Amino acid sequence: MSAAVHFESYSEGRANLKTLLDAAEQGRVATLRRDRHTAVVVDSDRMRHFLSSVVPSHASVVPENGGWSVFIPGLPVSADGNSFDEAITEMIDALREYAEDWQARLRDAPNHRENWGIVALIVLSTDEQLQAWLVG
Repeated sequence: MSAAVHFESYSEGRANLKTLLDAAEQGRVATLRRDRHTAVVVDSDRMRHFLSSVVPSHASVVPENGGWSVFIPGLPVSADGNSFDEAITEMIDALREYAEDWQARLRDAPNHRENWGIVALIVLSTDEQLQAWLVG
């Protein structure tokens, strides 16, 4: 496997976009510098797999009033359903809404800023993958 790929400018990265994307697909470290910031390009499947392994959901699913409730401690998201499956489906919808809200306005809020990994996991996951992540 070849070494890491790094481009010192946006122009250099744009001129070598195929190389940058190929490196990311191969699992190599692929970075691009723009002004004072360095961005990392990562294959989405690799990122999702990594995030799902290091960011456990810690979801609690509890019977409540003849139905089920789901919540994730520390995350302002919860859902209810008449059945376990319905509650999980509602939670997936709630997670997707949170991810949209986070990207639109919550990403700089002090009590939400650190949730970028969960948001990335939500955005990169299918409903089935989110269900597996929630129920472990």
